[in-house]
Amino acid sequence: NWARSGSLWFFQFGLACCAIEMIAAAQPRHDLERFGIMPRATPRQSDVMIVSGTVTMKMATRLKRLYEQMPDPKYVISMGSCSNSGGPYWQHGYSVLKGVRLASATPEIKKIPAPINVKGL
Repeated sequence: NWARSGSLWFFQFGLACCAIEMIAAAQPRHDLERFGIMPRATPRQSDVMIVSGTVTMKMATRLKRLYEQMPDPKYVISMGSCSNSGGPYWQHGYSVLKGVRLASATPEIKKIPAPINVKGL
């Protein structure tokens, strides 16, 4: 717990093309680990979940399950227009939710707090 108190460990829940940008940002060229920001493989070791991509009804239940596995304190960052507002897909897709905020408003996923939004294309 002492090591986690001053560093940010994140878990990426990548669902679409914004996940590729997040992977590129975590490469050695940017060297996030020198700032204490470390990617983790499991949600049980992470403080922050970064959601990037289109959130569907089926993936929203998995999003809740991963969020519940994270230890406290835990935070959610919504990255890109698809995870913020559904992107171009929510108008024509019956299963696409209008972002992580709407996913947290549905009764089965109610526990996820409103995320921090990072705007995308």
